Amino acid sequence: QVQLVESGGGLVQPGGSLRLSCAASGSINNIYAMGWYRQAPGKQRELVASMSRDGSTDYADSVKGRFTISRNNAENTVYPQMNSLKPDDTAVYYCNRNPPFLTPSGMDYWGKGTLVTVSS
Repeated sequence: QVQLVESGGGLVQPGGSLRLSCAASGSINNIYAMGWYRQAPGKQRELVASMSRDGSTDYADSVKGRFTISRNNAENTVYPQMNSLKPDDTAVYYCNRNPPFLTPSGMDYWGKGTLVTVSS
């Protein structure tokens, strides 16, 4: 059973920075990319950034130039550094495989996430 644990969220002022962490344990297939998703109030969950096993990265247009992710393959951990945060970045952030891990019933599996609130 895969376990995903996100941490590092909190309240930050516009223009501030946060560094999140994600620890994945259980049955992990390294052929797939690991990344970060977010779900803002009233919006669908979206993929923000991902990193493949070989270190290549991909970012959503909304965060390019502001977010950077790194990965520790041995520890199955990814770290997003989020700079120049905007109120629109307010969301619950989730780490997961890309495509996401599945539950035994075939639905996408998600951890509890970590809340990032960008506000004055």
